[in-house]
Amino acid sequence: MSAKYYPSLEEQLLERGLPVEGIKAKLRLQHIETPSWGYGNSGTRFKTFPGAGAARNIEEKLQDAGYVHRLTGVAGSVAIHIPWDKTDDWAALKEYAHAQGVRLGAVNPNLFQDEQYKLGSITNASSAMRENALEHIVECCEIMRKVDSSLLSLWFADGTNYAGQDSITQRKRRAFDALAQAYKELPANGRMLIEYKFFEPAFYHTDFADWGMSYATALKLGPQAGVLVDTGHHAQGTNIAHIVAFLLDEGRLGGFHFNARRYADDDLIVGSVNPQELFEIFVELVESGERAQNVAYMIDQAFYLENKIEGMVMSVLNCQAAYAKALIVNYDRLHALQAAGDIMGAHQELMTAFQTDVRPLLAQVRVEMGLHPDPIQALREGDYIRRTEEVRGKAGGEGGGFPG
Repeated sequence: MSAKYYPSLEEQLLERGLPVEGIKAKLRLQHIETPSWGYGNSGTRFKTFPGAGAARNIEEKLQDAGYVHRLTGVAGSVAIHIPWDKTDDWAALKEYAHAQGVRLGAVNPNLFQDEQYKLGSITNASSAMRENALEHIVECCEIMRKVDSSLLSLWFADGTNYAGQDSITQRKRRAFDALAQAYKELPANGRMLIEYKFFEPAFYHTDFADWGMSYATALKLGPQAGVLVDTGHHAQGTNIAHIVAFLLDEGRLGGFHFNARRYADDDLIVGSVNPQELFEIFVELVESGERAQNVAYMIDQAFYLENKIEGMVMSVLNCQAAYAKALIVNYDRLHALQAAGDIMGAHQELMTAFQTDVRPLLAQVRVEMGLHPDPIQALREGDYIRRTEEVRGKAGGEGGGFPG
């Protein structure tokens, strides 16, 4: 019996009528923003486990982010969290970021950690607490101008634990009133991205519990407001690709916080639990064409057991792989099969792309970009982690608390 011939990846793409060079060009232009808080010590609500070499300040976070970008070639911006990353000299920090090969990206207000926000921030029954929260959001709008950021990323822990604890309707109105005022303070090119989470830390109701609540709020605010989809913020079995498709078609998909969850908001490495789900999301993005051109792609993870840099690199690589697989779908053939009502044929067209090993293609793209073909191998063979461990040591981490 003769051995079965398996064509190379390029032969497979040519056989399916796909332009190899065009796909490679799109892969070179991919952009994934990493979060500053992913490089520092973090933990669960029970315990923070300090890691050797973890970044201790915003400068060290930017050093690590720059290294991740040098390894992957597609992680050229860093989201910042205020006040964790606050500085007295934003111009100097912006220049320092550029020196590391990255730029400052989305600005994230912290509206959940202060004692004053234990009953809510912009939904709080206290007008004084609401005003404090609004002032902080406006401060972040000013920081956006100083660092040339176009994204204000908003997540609220606001909610209640017991029926009757507060008026759900009044909280909804308070939230919109505050956001309407903050919306006026956005930079001219700025966008407000409203995140949602169906539970935690509040367990009776969460003020922004699902994409529909964020979508309705964004519609009322105006064209500079959109929905931020965190892939870990959904109930089991939720079809996130469906949500993405709907928001794309409505022009209100603002961006992503990529991570993975098995039970709730576990913030595991994106693509590590359900890689097909990540692929399906990218299929909707690729298929939408120009409608996805303003979507922001950001990682939101904190590595409390893994090495933080290796975890971040793996997260970026998984996003690259999902995007590459979405790019090698033959959409003309897929649409023809859908129009013909060929259920299994259309499904198989997607599965053929999903089951394709795109690692050789991505390695080739990296080589053409002047990078090591395997970023994880380059990381492990290099001495960056060893040097940071020697210089930074192991910073202490007392108590619990996930940083974002």
